[in-house]
Amino acid sequence: MLSTLGWTDALETAFAPHAAEGLVPARVSVAYGATFRVVTGDGEHLADSTGRMRHEAQGRRDLPAVGDWVAVKPAEGTGGRATIQAILPRKSVFSRKAAGTDTTEQILATNVDTAFLMTAFDQDLNLRRLERYLAMTWESGATPVILINKTDLSDEVDALTAGVGGIALGVPVHAISARHSNGLDALTPYLVPGHTLVVLGSSGVGKSTLINRLVGNERLATQEVRDSDHRGKHTTTHRELIVLPGGALLIDTPGMRELQLWSADTGVAETFDDISAIASGCFFANCQHDREPRCAVKLAVEEGRLPADRLASLHKLRAEQEALTARQDVMAQQIRKKRDKIGARAIRTVTKMKGRT
Repeated sequence: MLSTLGWTDALETAFAPHAAEGLVPARVSVAYGATFRVVTGDGEHLADSTGRMRHEAQGRRDLPAVGDWVAVKPAEGTGGRATIQAILPRKSVFSRKAAGTDTTEQILATNVDTAFLMTAFDQDLNLRRLERYLAMTWESGATPVILINKTDLSDEVDALTAGVGGIALGVPVHAISARHSNGLDALTPYLVPGHTLVVLGSSGVGKSTLINRLVGNERLATQEVRDSDHRGKHTTTHRELIVLPGGALLIDTPGMRELQLWSADTGVAETFDDISAIASGCFFANCQHDREPRCAVKLAVEEGRLPADRLASLHKLRAEQEALTARQDVMAQQIRKKRDKIGARAIRTVTKMKGRT
């Protein structure tokens, strides 16, 4: 059972200390807030994380997420819930800055092998947004694959696909129609037993329709997009790990209207590898390709060898990362100060109690 969920020898080794404590391995298939559905060798169970795990968590990354392999204590008695005691080491982590003004991380999926980054041949086809998805994927440790859905809505499929390929260096790009099942044969090499995929994209690009085609039935509800702006509603409301008929595993996620990267220095560098190659010709080793003289990247833009909007996109993502890092540092300092105060208060309390005895 576990092997069909992606269990490996490396996970077996990592789990050994937990096995000695009488715990069993499981994979998180659904997250319902603080409650989870996990799959063990004997089936599905509801589970809660321990109070200690929640108390000691430094952030969302320290709590279970869909795709995680965890060590659980089986439920005691009929109708009880299992308890998640520990999270095994992750091979990949998809995260973004949570939507809104709060500086918090949101974990989208873990232990993913391949990410289907899905867009469509309508108003959703946005190269700058795709660059963000690529940066997040490279940063996660998974491998990206771009799917451009709704070929039936465009008369410029080849030209638009080539444009996407121009910013997705070395990344496979497939034009498909999930609704009409066109081009889906190209996905077969990724549907390997035990291989975990995630589908990411905006609302309305056809993620649920694609998953229904891969599953072979209408498992997920679908809704028509609005004619006015081609936008869809959030058909999927929670993340879920789905086992496909051929044995591959797929994580469905709600559509994202906003994608702000969390920590993606490596991912951004990988996404803009073409600019990095040109930058090797800059006069200054730390050239930012802005106001520095003798900049090979700016020269490439002037000569038409590099699109100006691609360089502008790199500058924008770097600026966002710098601003976010600054806010993260401030939050870390505030958390340390708060914990120091709590620790000092506890010491004073213990000292007073000793003085009374």
